[in-house]
Amino acid sequence: MHILLTRPLEDSLEMISKFQSLGHKVSHLPLLNIENISYEEINFLEYRGIIFTSANAAKFLDTKKIDKNLLCFCVGNATEKKARSLGFQNTITAEGNVENLKELILQNFDKNNGKLIYVSGETISIDLDKQLLKEGYNIKRIINYRASHNEKFDENFIKLLKSNMPDIVYVYSQNSASGFLKFIKIYQLETLWMNTNLMCIGEKTSSILNEIKWKKIFLFNPGEEEFLLYKI
Repeated sequence: MHILLTRPLEDSLEMISKFQSLGHKVSHLPLLNIENISYEEINFLEYRGIIFTSANAAKFLDTKKIDKNLLCFCVGNATEKKARSLGFQNTITAEGNVENLKELILQNFDKNNGKLIYVSGETISIDLDKQLLKEGYNIKRIINYRASHNEKFDENFIKLLKSNMPDIVYVYSQNSASGFLKFIKIYQLETLWMNTNLMCIGEKTSSILNEIKWKKIFLFNPGEEEFLLYKI
């Protein structure tokens, strides 16, 4: 099969290698540019737990002064893997779903035990910090990166894509979906996806792309990419 991956290259390398090893053709269309944002100096000794809702949040955090035994909540396996690579030992993961992550925090962190710090990008799909505040938690959010739409694409890539449309495309966020829709319209590709299966994280992400006619739309969590190959 021909598979199109849309995350930044660093986040796609493992999946590209995996799919190619299975004999699939893989194309890469990075929809977002990721850049770090300066944030205020934080005294991490004040906090009893840390929350990451993306691997990039962990990647762009200065962790030198953080106790790596701090309880660390991660939205999914890729985020947990990044956190562990930075030395965090006490990690809990929610299999790629922010709503599940909230439930894990409620189950595993008593709001009377101290403060939480939530590290995220500028754009988030769910206001996790506000939801936890309503539950009575003392939580602070810091923003340490932003994701902007990539607007520079190789013309040769576009020609090759038009001549060999993918069987599957994976889209990982609402922001990516918006960038993908923009890409489709700029290059007038609206009518070319009827034999392509769209794989999205969450209904909010897929709804952005509903105006395009797809073969089928599937919802998935990170880590299920290979499993989805056998559903189509």
